Amino acid sequence: MSLPKGLAEDVARNLVMVADLIDEDPEQAYAYSRIALRLASRVAAVREAAGFAAYATQKYSEALAEFRAARRMTGGVELWPVMADCERGLGRPERALAMAGEPEVQKLDKAGQVEMRLVAAGARRDMEQLEAAIVTLQSPELASSAVHPWTARLRYAYADALLAAGREAEAREWFAKALEADKDGATDASDRLAEMDGVEFVDAIDEDEDEDADRGSDVVDDDADADDVDVDVADEAGHGDEDLDERDDRD
Repeated sequence: MSLPKGLAEDVARNLVMVADLIDEDPEQAYAYSRIALRLASRVAAVREAAGFAAYATQKYSEALAEFRAARRMTGGVELWPVMADCERGLGRPERALAMAGEPEVQKLDKAGQVEMRLVAAGARRDMEQLEAAIVTLQSPELASSAVHPWTARLRYAYADALLAAGREAEAREWFAKALEADKDGATDASDRLAEMDGVEFVDAIDEDEDEDADRGSDVVDDDADADDVDVDVADEAGHGDEDLDERDDRD
């Protein structure tokens, strides 16, 4: 659907703001998505952006409705995994698992299929089926040494499932593998490894603040000492005046 030039520019500006803010300020991104939605609700890209903004703010019912609308407009399957994850967010992991077995999954590209596998494993964990979640994540993509944009997240999910199942040695190995593949810091694998190894990090900023506070207290103590000296001098001066007064009286 084409829009008049002025309207198209307004919609585009709002969509840019959604993209810029969705990670740092999802609530603000959601507000911009609602503006774009009011301006052009029949544009698939607007419905998709509104869906992701709602998803980022955990408005899963609203997100699912927007994703379904976008899918009807385009006929594509790219949103299938995130739609399934919305079902999880709504407390319906069984529905997410059912979606993982539907024909749409076979039409996804490799990244989409991996994403669907992650959602299915998450649904298994929602249902407290830890071993089934582990098996769900075991795949050629997990075993491959090649690194793709989704590799770190897949390895991390596998490590996390292993740890939840009490398989700590294996979990540590896969957290390390996730860290190797995580060039963009998409996971907190380094923190999880440190936690497992019992490593504690001290915030250097806090240390600096403590040192500044100590220096400040030293200055206060010095000032207090100076005040004591001034008082002593004043007392001595006062005693000197008294001695003069006594001599004057004797004279």
